[in-house]
Formats: sequence, C-alpha cells, structure tokens
Amino acid sequence: MTTPRLTIGLPVYNGQNYLAESMDALLAQTYTDFELVVSDNASTDGTEEICRRYAAADQRIRYIRQPHNIGAVPNHNFVLGKARGELFKWAAHDDLYGPELLARCVEALDEHPDIVLSHVDMAIIDGTGDIVHEYDYTLATDSPRAPERFRSLLMTNGGDDEYGVFRTDVLRRVRPYNSYHHAGRPFIAEVALHGPFHQVREVLYFRRDHPDRGDRLPTIRALCANLDPRRARHSTARLVVEYVWAYFAAIANAPASAADRRRCRAYLLKWFVGSAIGRLRSRSTVPLRLASDLPLAPVARETS
Repeated sequence: MTTPRLTIGLPVYNGQNYLAESMDALLAQTYTDFELVVSDNASTDGTEEICRRYAAADQRIRYIRQPHNIGAVPNHNFVLGKARGELFKWAAHDDLYGPELLARCVEALDEHPDIVLSHVDMAIIDGTGDIVHEYDYTLATDSPRAPERFRSLLMTNGGDDEYGVFRTDVLRRVRPYNSYHHAGRPFIAEVALHGPFHQVREVLYFRRDHPDRGDRLPTIRALCANLDPRRARHSTARLVVEYVWAYFAAIANAPASAADRRRCRAYLLKWFVGSAIGRLRSRSTVPLRLASDLPLAPVARETS
C-alpha cells in the first residue's frame, strides 16, 4: 500500500448517534488521498459495530479499539501518533464536513508552503443538522509576524482551528495537546508561533451542538477529568495555573527571535493583567480565562 498524504484522526467514545453520518461525510470528500484512523475509546454502545462495518467496506479506514477508556486527550494524541501522512486533521465523530473541505485545505497548503495550518469557515448545526449559527473568523493568524499571530489568539474571539489541516511535522514539534483548563488555546497559540494559518472563506465545517457533547460538564475539574482521568486528583487552581503557564512555555518553545519572544511575553503580561483586573472588578468566582473565549469546545469532545 502507498503511504497516504493525509491522515484523519477520529477519536470516539459512545458515538453511535452521529458517527455514521460523520464518517459518510469524511469518506465522501473529493480529496481522496487520505487514511482515516479511528480510535474507539472502549465504547459501550454500538460504536464498535459501526466502525468495523465501515472499516470492512473501505480500505482507507484503520480501526483501533482501546482496551479501556484512556480519556479523550490521550485518545486524540493516540491517533496523531498513528499518523503516516505528511498532513493531519482531527475529526470529531459528531461533526459534518462539506465535500470540498479537504481539497480546499490541501490546495491552500500546497500554494503557500509557509503556512502550517489551513482551515475553512465554520457553522454550528443542531442535532438534526440544521445550521443555527455561523462564525466570522477575524483572527490575524495569517500575519507573517509571529507576535501578531500570538496576540490575536490571546485577544480575539476564535474558531475551532484545532480541526483544520496541519502539517504533521509541526504538530510533532510542538508540545502535545494537554488536559488543563482551556488547553486548546495555548496549544493553538504554540502552533501559530511556528507559522501562519490560512483561512478558506467557505463554510465547509459544521460543528454539531447537542446535549451529549463531552464538554457539557458542570465544573473545570469534571471537564478536565473527562479529557484525562488523571486530572481528577488535580485542584481547579492547578488546572488554571497550568493554562496560563502553557503560554509562557509555548513562547519558550517557539522558533522565534529573542525580540519576538519579548513581544509575545509583553502581550501575555498585558492580557494577564487585564484579565485579573476585570475579574477583581466583577468580583467573579470564575477562574482566570481569556475574556474573549467563545463557548467553543476544546479539541477533545468525547464523553468519558
């Protein structure tokens, strides 16, 4: 078998309600040079049966069943570890994808060798697949200046960049996706420090909003424990401190000049002070977070 150019990693746990529809949308892509790595996190519903049926019908699918539930974040990192393609995309079992999504993203990566991630515009759909909201992507992640990309991800409302098409070698140079509070934001900020993104201005990604999503949990500790069971013993304070510290670590790990690192740290200090002052003024009991965060899911959306 030839090595596919793109790997799609699909981690899933108890996804029988939407999994087949999502896999149909991925397998119907006009761009076909991909493998689909499905990691079943020891599901207890009909997920295994669905996956085995699809894998038997399409040789592009590699189905792996975990012997026990390892948590959503380890499962997401697991599918990345199995990737053979030079390009990589995470997919969620409950989302839908326009048939040109992969083609448009790969085309952008080919046309712009400096970019590290390509994504499309996004709409939110409900349980029946009807569009309920569209997002206007306004981040400056396409800037040629690393500090500006970093600043934009700190200060501006974002989208699900985690579900774009990455260059696999970049994902393997950044620190693995983690499970502290709002881990997706520092993760994407670190990726952005390695190069610009490209946004395809077509609505081809449809993120499903439904009651059973894995991010529908009442507390930070519950959400983080769902992402990784080892987090159950960690305090909320630790989970928030790790979130803030991850930005500093991202800057330290960036292939940037000393001057660019100083600019990034200055933006980070400005954000931190502004968030702290805002919290004191409101006397909120909500832990420190980006004031501009949208109610979007982190990359790992399994329900454990």
